[in-house]
Amino acid sequence: MGVLMSRRQTVERVQKVSLAVSAFKDGLREQPSTRRRAEAGTARQGTLEQEVQEGEEEASAGPSQPEESSASKAAWERLRDGRGVEPEEFDRANRFTPPAFIRPKRELHDDEPPDISLEQREQILNDEMCEICEVWTAESLFPCRICPRVYHDGCLRRMGYLQKDSAVEVTEAAHTETGWSCYYCDNLNLLLTEEEMYSLMETLKNCKIIPESCLTLDDFLHYKHQVHKQQFERTMPEAQEEQAALQFNALDPDKKGHIEWQDFLSHESIQLLQKIRPQNALLRLLTPKERERARAAFLALDQDNDGFIGEGECRQARHTWFRKHQKEMLSCNVSISHVGPISEGSPASSRNGKSPEKILPATKQEETRSIDWPGFLRENVAYILAARPNSAALHLQPLA
Repeated sequence: MGVLMSRRQTVERVQKVSLAVSAFKDGLREQPSTRRRAEAGTARQGTLEQEVQEGEEEASAGPSQPEESSASKAAWERLRDGRGVEPEEFDRANRFTPPAFIRPKRELHDDEPPDISLEQREQILNDEMCEICEVWTAESLFPCRICPRVYHDGCLRRMGYLQKDSAVEVTEAAHTETGWSCYYCDNLNLLLTEEEMYSLMETLKNCKIIPESCLTLDDFLHYKHQVHKQQFERTMPEAQEEQAALQFNALDPDKKGHIEWQDFLSHESIQLLQKIRPQNALLRLLTPKERERARAAFLALDQDNDGFIGEGECRQARHTWFRKHQKEMLSCNVSISHVGPISEGSPASSRNGKSPEKILPATKQEETRSIDWPGFLRENVAYILAARPNSAALHLQPLA
């Protein structure tokens, strides 16, 4: 989109010069001309026409080096529209047109508690035709682990969403228990409404955050301090700063010393949803696959089948079922209607022979407090949504 915006500005410049040339020609015809005026007009006309020609060549050859303000404006518009950065070598002649993302709108009944039954299981069915080409073929389709959409790998390549360096990884992940999220579900920022997105953009601008840039630990902590001071008009406590540092480490799983822009944006989007929307509204964002996965997690923890689990067990689910273990899962034959990723700590994964993740022991207070199925969903809905992106980063760090 940034390339398109730069070309549009160049074309507008050419159009303005063309109008100037036309006006100059009309003025020559209306005024009596002498030899000197005619020669001067011809020289001026040639200069303008040469500028038009140069502008047209510049438009056909593509933008050279756009001004900083134009690049920044294009980046903010990409952020507003929920689009990522287009690849540098993007051959549009051999690719499909990317879809227009339409941000959701809040409904009147969004804040009412949804009816999500524990006993009534949901039938998980995927689409039969590719979301992009809308054609059914006998070829292998990539099912999204969040929504019912399916895709051809060739269609994903022509869309520009599947590059050479990620093709093998996506192919392997799509048919494992971990699964793969399509480009709709991978972008948590698309869950925000236009009003929520405007609020987030204003916060980022006020804190001098440059869109589509990486953030170091100092940048991340400085941003968190500014947001806290703007919201509460006081300095952020040391405990919250330590939690922010832990969140940064969770967003930087490869220990590169910085976090990618898309991971930062996903983290800020899910935090804004937690802040603005009530839990009932967040529950309505869950898809049937996510609800079925949460249902299987609760039933596995409810050993005595009384409909209640301890708070420590609920926290255990937060640290195991709702975390991603993408590069550790072994390839397996999975039905196209598979409900989604299952962590190593779940009963289903014990057959792989891997040891479950170490969980902090529950305190006595946590063991005595019981949580039912609706409470389990409300306390974990944000972590379920935060696990959607394909990135190995943890976009919502559970509290210790």
